[in-house]
Amino acid sequence: MTQSKPVPHFGKIPEDYFHYLGPFLAEKYEQYGPIFQGTSTVLGFDITYLVGPEANRFIMSSNRLKFSHHIGWGKTLGVADSLGNGLLTMDGAEHDQHRRMMNPAFTINYMTHYLPIMTRIIAQRMATWLEHGEIDIYDEMRKITFDIAAEALAGLNAGPEVDTFRNLFVQIVRLRMEMQGKSAQEFESRRDELRQQLFDLLLPKIQERRKQPTDDILGMMVQARDDAGQALTDEQLIAHTNILLVAGHETSTSLGAWLLYLLVENPDYMQRVLVEQSALLGNNPTCALTLDDIKHMKVLDNALSEAERLYPPVGNAPRGVVESFEFNGYTVPAETFVYCGIAGSHMIPSIFADPSRFDPDRFAAPREEDKKTPYALVGFGGGPRICIGINFAQVEIKAMASQVLCRYTLQLVPDQQISQFYHGTGMPLHGIKMQVYEREKTHA
Repeated sequence: MTQSKPVPHFGKIPEDYFHYLGPFLAEKYEQYGPIFQGTSTVLGFDITYLVGPEANRFIMSSNRLKFSHHIGWGKTLGVADSLGNGLLTMDGAEHDQHRRMMNPAFTINYMTHYLPIMTRIIAQRMATWLEHGEIDIYDEMRKITFDIAAEALAGLNAGPEVDTFRNLFVQIVRLRMEMQGKSAQEFESRRDELRQQLFDLLLPKIQERRKQPTDDILGMMVQARDDAGQALTDEQLIAHTNILLVAGHETSTSLGAWLLYLLVENPDYMQRVLVEQSALLGNNPTCALTLDDIKHMKVLDNALSEAERLYPPVGNAPRGVVESFEFNGYTVPAETFVYCGIAGSHMIPSIFADPSRFDPDRFAAPREEDKKTPYALVGFGGGPRICIGINFAQVEIKAMASQVLCRYTLQLVPDQQISQFYHGTGMPLHGIKMQVYEREKTHA
């Protein structure tokens, strides 16, 4: 490896930068280029940031084996200790083999199996919105997406069982934030207690599926065999289920809420979405839709891509460096820690024109800003490890938005503070409160 200069260092990472992560990293990109460092007072060491399309390609594709998800997500951010070693936290051949076992359940054509579950749960959850009058759309999205993930992925029963699981997962995801100031021993004790509760709830589900196979993803994983003909262990099945349930609802919750917020805030574009919905679905009183309908929702799809760009569910993708590498003339040694700066990549003005503006047409022909620069839009990752649930999430969110807009008119509650905050994954810090009205139907 050639001699190279030390990576540019901007000093301490501001403690509040999780409130303005994308613009902060994009500004550093303009100042230093696609690689730079800062000192984390929270983690207690330097972090190397790689930002921009070429950095994304380097980490996600061309040099991905130099980076470890297990060290990044699993150990440094504690996911493996909280949820087990699932698909998100596996590396190398182990990951590839386990992913091959799960892939059939996540193809776009298999979404026809999940869509009836999605539309039924969305309709059930939305049924009470009118009587409430005012809702927190972020909280409502969490109920919808978790119910869908719990039934479609793990065959869990709606009602008290799913509510118990959801509450456990919310506690686990927010544990670090809510136990700030507590001792490491107190944190670990609470974490282990929650993880054991999950284990105790999921183990009977696995045992049931060994006796009687099912076509949900947990059932398919129970029946799957690796290249040596071995079944997954209870611990592996529970870890995969935990990760899929968290990933299957946490990111869709945030992205679905921000999509509806952006449409409500941009009524001209909302009207274009409604025209498209009417053309595809007509005045169907049940708001029923098919997978083919969803595939043809191009105006809505562009809005979803813009929500993904402005509010990516993961702002920084963590990786451990397992092999030293050179990038852009700088050397980064092994046994260090890097962030793939997704939120920063999405705010680079030379790639996305006027990046702070809501402009879904940037994804439509002839502009197609994301396609002109590969690895520019990476809210679901990219390369061989692109999110396995990308089809599931996109179909689910578009089905949800379509059903909501078919039935209701939404208005933002005035005088509320709405802002994205990143803590592992992104979330609107104070929720997004909306008033709900019945949509007036037009007649041909």
